Amino acid sequence: MYLTRFRFNTARPEAQRLLGSPNRLHGAVNMAFPEPPARDGNGPRVLWRLDHAPAGRVDLFISSPSRPDLTHLTEQAGWPSLGAEGWATFAYGEFLEALRQGDVWAFRLTANPVHHIRKEPEPLGTPTKRAAHVSPRHQIGWLLKHQERAGFTVIKRPADDNTATADESYEVTVHDRMPIRFGKSPNEGTKMRGGRTQDGRTPVARDVRFVRATFDGRLTITDLMAFRRTLTHGLGKAKAYGCGLMTLAPVR
Repeated sequence: MYLTRFRFNTARPEAQRLLGSPNRLHGAVNMAFPEPPARDGNGPRVLWRLDHAPAGRVDLFISSPSRPDLTHLTEQAGWPSLGAEGWATFAYGEFLEALRQGDVWAFRLTANPVHHIRKEPEPLGTPTKRAAHVSPRHQIGWLLKHQERAGFTVIKRPADDNTATADESYEVTVHDRMPIRFGKSPNEGTKMRGGRTQDGRTPVARDVRFVRATFDGRLTITDLMAFRRTLTHGLGKAKAYGCGLMTLAPVR
C-alpha cells in the first residue's frame, strides 16, 4: 500500500478544471495506474481526497495498492519544474502494520453521509431510496453509526457539559459540507458494442448527485482488522469521486 500527496498549482487553468469536476479528477487519478486494481470488494482500492489548506493551497491525497505515476498531473496541473518531486509517495503498508488496537489518533475523513428513506404513505415492502444527510448533526450521527463496524470509536468529550447534544459529546467536527452534481457520459465505464451496451440497451446520460462532508476528530482503534480495512477500502459511498478516504495524524 502507498499514500501519495500531490500539490495542485491552482493558478493553472487545467488545475481549476480538475478541481471543479470530481468526474474529471476521478479519471485523472485512474490514469496514474497502468493497471488499476479490481473493484470487486476483495482487495484494497484506489481512494482519493482533496484537502484545502490556508492561502489557497489544495493537496490531493491518494491511497493505493500500487505506486502511482502522477507525471501527467504534474504537467497539466502541478509544478513541472519540480519534476518527480511534484508529489511524494510514502510506504503506507508499513504504517498500517504498525497500528495497534487501543491506539489514539487524530483523523480526517471526507465522506458521503447517506441514509435510506421510504416516503409516506408508501406501504411497507416498497424499496427505500438513498438520501443525503445535510445537517452537521445528522452527518456526525452517520459517522457515529458506522464507527463500530469500521473498527474505531470517536473519542467522547469530558462529561462536564450536561447541555451538549449527542453529536456535540464527541471530539469531532464537520466542515466543507458541499452538494455535488455533475453529468456523467453514457459511455463512461460501460462496455459498448455498436453504440449499445453488451446487453443491447441504449446507454443514457446520468445525473450524479451527492453531498460531501469532511470530518476532523480523534478516535481510538477498537478492531484492528476492521480498521485497516476501513483505511484501505474506504468508508461510505461515492468513493470514485473523492469520498471514503480516512487519514491519520499523531494526536497533539
